[in-house]
Amino acid sequence: MADPRTLSLLIVEDDLALQRQLKWSLDRFESQTAADANAALQAFRRHPTPVVTMDLGLPPDQDGTTEGFRLLEQLLEMDPYVKVIVLTGQNDQSNALRAIRLGAYDFLAKPVDPDVLALCVERALRLRELQEENRRLAMQGEGALGQLITRDPGMQRICRTIEKVARADATVLLLGESGTGKEVLAQGLHEAAGRAGRFVAINCAAIPENLLESELFGHEKGAFTGAVKSTPGKIEVANGGTLMLDEIGDLPMSLQAKLLRFLQERSIERLGGRQEIPVDVRVVGATHQNIKQLIAEGRFREDLYYRLAEIVVEIPPLRDRQGDAVLLGHAFVRRFAADQRRKGLTLSEDAIRALERHRWPGNVRELQNVLKRATIMADGDRITADDLGLPLEGPDEPASLDLREARERAERSTVITAMARVDGNIVRAAELLGVSRPTLYDLLSKLQIKP
Repeated sequence: MADPRTLSLLIVEDDLALQRQLKWSLDRFESQTAADANAALQAFRRHPTPVVTMDLGLPPDQDGTTEGFRLLEQLLEMDPYVKVIVLTGQNDQSNALRAIRLGAYDFLAKPVDPDVLALCVERALRLRELQEENRRLAMQGEGALGQLITRDPGMQRICRTIEKVARADATVLLLGESGTGKEVLAQGLHEAAGRAGRFVAINCAAIPENLLESELFGHEKGAFTGAVKSTPGKIEVANGGTLMLDEIGDLPMSLQAKLLRFLQERSIERLGGRQEIPVDVRVVGATHQNIKQLIAEGRFREDLYYRLAEIVVEIPPLRDRQGDAVLLGHAFVRRFAADQRRKGLTLSEDAIRALERHRWPGNVRELQNVLKRATIMADGDRITADDLGLPLEGPDEPASLDLREARERAERSTVITAMARVDGNIVRAAELLGVSRPTLYDLLSKLQIKP
């Protein structure tokens, strides 16, 4: 018996003589066989294979195609990437084309040429290997930014930018409205950099000015009333890691000069201290404010801005991220439903449309709060638009009238919206769009949308 770890082929054929012939013709591949749909499903569940060859006429409907098409759909539901090669009679072209529309990889007419069949299996295996490699690389690319859920092309470009600069020592400035996910990106930058130290965040707007200097730089014992022991500041605590200075636009002018000196010298002095303490830390600044306007108003040092803005990343608001409100909505519902032990809770169709129409002035933070409340308030197993309590709003009209751009924009928008609505389920998305699975995979590849 073949080693199940090396199985590459499942042969489904009710004619035992033909089954043996096929197995002999494909002896270069490790294979398992099945004579009917039930046996094929059991074998596939036990030892999934990347390629399946199958006849459409299977017991108890050898003269029809009912069992064959049902098996094809069940195999694709179990593994959307499985390559099914359909073997058909000479006069069975219409059924073969139907099988391709449903998601079969290829079809061959009986009697099958052994060399052609072997070549077809080899190509199917190669395609499957390439898809596996692409998914593996995609997962590696998403590893550092795994907390960021998005299918929006603009946000995906930002993720790639973060990954590119992660290994450099450049200071990064994140700009964007409140609630857009600046801290999530900063954490992703820290993880992608592989620094041994901690990720430390401090909100410059949340700490009184008279305490902020001590929080940042630390203090020595006796430096001020109440300083009963020496305490390192956030910069020192982040040594070897990453320091996020959130709402840096609110940093007092008196501390801006001291922060600039630290960025230049990479050393600090604690309050009340005289010793220079070297610190190796990656600094990430973040703000929702217009820094250049603050500079023009004399409220932010221009030289500090250029120290902080070696790499500037502008994060779009949630309303400008195609499909992300619904995609994030599904994720938040799963999280909050699990916390409240309501794991069957889902979004209804009217709730999904309400999420799509809302403008989200509070961005992801507002979305999170709305869905947390809705998860608590929902009576049944589905969250409705009434549970969300959102006003109905319509999307803006596109500015460009270029027909080719409009067509591609509409196609991308429709595919992303469909994928978001069904929470990434390829089968259901294809049904919504009225296309076959292979067509949807081609669209995803052409539009560079990750499945």
